[in-house]
Amino acid sequence: MPKLKNVSKKTMTPTRPYVLRAFYDWIVDNHCTPHIVINAKFPGASVPENYIDEEGQIVLNISPIAVKGLELGDKTIEFHAMFGGSSYHIIAPVFAIVAIYAKENGRGMVFDDGEEVGPTPAEVEEDISDEEGGDSDGG
Repeated sequence: MPKLKNVSKKTMTPTRPYVLRAFYDWIVDNHCTPHIVINAKFPGASVPENYIDEEGQIVLNISPIAVKGLELGDKTIEFHAMFGGSSYHIIAPVFAIVAIYAKENGRGMVFDDGEEVGPTPAEVEEDISDEEGGDSDGG
């Protein structure tokens, strides 16, 4: 593999939100039913507690006919869904998503717990310093 010259140290945003949106579109475009598996114990996750399994996960149908107001954002997936006749506002941080797959054939993606989690605060500070054009001694 050739060596790359002048490779930037710039931190990039996490890929998971983009991958989730791509798989969602792919599953729906193929007339299948997208389901997500959420780690309900993840900080910021808001799901109906009565439907969480023994492993602390919940599987949800996020097809266009099953949910309302679906937002596949960069930090969270949010929507409204009915459970036992009651409406719930579901919030799933993208890093709480364990998997996305098509119900009909199981095709999709399982995410690794150790996968990217975004830049650390120190990396963000370094990026800001680099963008401002120098270090603390004015150079």
